[in-house]
Amino acid sequence: MLSLKGRTLFSPPFSFALSLPKHIPHLRPSFSLKTYSQSSPSKSPVKMSSSQTVVEHVVLVKVKENTDLSKVNTMVSRLNSLSSLEQVLHLTAGPVLRSGSSSLNFTHALHSRYRTKDDLAAYSAHPSHLSVVKESLLPIIDDIMAVDWVAAGGDVDDFVVPPPGSAIRFTFLKLKENLGDNVKSEILAVIKEIKGNFSQIKQISCGENFSPARAKGFSLASLVIFPEVSEMEAVDSNEEWMNSQKEKVRDYLEGVVCVDYVIPQPQSASL
Repeated sequence: MLSLKGRTLFSPPFSFALSLPKHIPHLRPSFSLKTYSQSSPSKSPVKMSSSQTVVEHVVLVKVKENTDLSKVNTMVSRLNSLSSLEQVLHLTAGPVLRSGSSSLNFTHALHSRYRTKDDLAAYSAHPSHLSVVKESLLPIIDDIMAVDWVAAGGDVDDFVVPPPGSAIRFTFLKLKENLGDNVKSEILAVIKEIKGNFSQIKQISCGENFSPARAKGFSLASLVIFPEVSEMEAVDSNEEWMNSQKEKVRDYLEGVVCVDYVIPQPQSASL
């Protein structure tokens, strides 16, 4: 929660072949100059069993136009420093690669993972987290959106901490009113089905958002992880299969937010 707590009917992952949103050029270049840590080096590697669950936490923000880049860099650096908190299994934050929806456009993303909802709540209330939000995040953003869901451990047990260079596609779905739980289950099943059809996909996690306060009415969420951007683009090019999938759920959706993000590669601060 960084603890503030469309009408594009199809956006990936249902239609990877849909024209992807534009890059955010005015903020990205400066981020290649710094090293950002996605996990604390003092922590042991995390392995989840199929019987365990993982709590996913995704925050999207829009940085104000013409914000001083030093302030943006500080925000990203301080967010990534939160990976050292004991409750955090994984945390990465940085500029998005592409962002698109009918009306929402985000410049930066944070993705983190926890063993339990209580761990997420403890992270959210931690003084270090509150300090980052108050001092480095809120003063420079125009918009924020956050979603949380519980993923089965079996969905992420191959790697809880995605390596640098991994490309992640976050997709949030706003459903039409008065749809039952059976429809939500059907949509989530369609999302999970994608992985078995594409060897390029390393991992899919999806579920129902349990923190509605900052979700802007989007109730279902997913993330799809690829080893790198080229693998994502390879899946995007398979229009025929994706068109067949989107027909299964098109009539249920009111809006979609889709954001592509690449976990930064460690680089020397002297570059």
